[in-house]
Amino acid sequence: MNNPSTFEQQLDEHGRIIYTNVGDSMMPFIKQGRDVLVIEKREGALKKYDVPLYKRPSGQYVLHRIHKVTDKGYVTCGDNRASRERYVLPEQVIGVLTAVIRDGREIADKSFAFKLYAHLGCDGYFIRFALGKIRALFRRIFSKKH
Repeated sequence: MNNPSTFEQQLDEHGRIIYTNVGDSMMPFIKQGRDVLVIEKREGALKKYDVPLYKRPSGQYVLHRIHKVTDKGYVTCGDNRASRERYVLPEQVIGVLTAVIRDGREIADKSFAFKLYAHLGCDGYFIRFALGKIRALFRRIFSKKH
């Protein structure tokens, strides 16, 4: 019987992992079934706009963008989420997104497009959050049967 290796084991053995994303929390930047992700071992402290792969106490792996760095840990949020996850500890981080491969083209974390999207995603959080609330309100109003 084959035991699948964990992300931690792959990073320890190879220094990086390349895999296809599962989930929609980082859409539209990262789309399930379209993009291939390159995660590398974490070197040093992370900063705002980095996209760490971390493990929640439940064992769930999460890939979300850092919105803020505090003394208590990282505040993260998926690009397609309205709620932030507070105080992800540096010890929970197992790697960091260094590139997205889309249609055979690599978008590196140091590229202009990657950085621009990171700024729009993080800095536009409150606009995105407000629009999400308005959209939800309209859905509730117009989905009620009269």
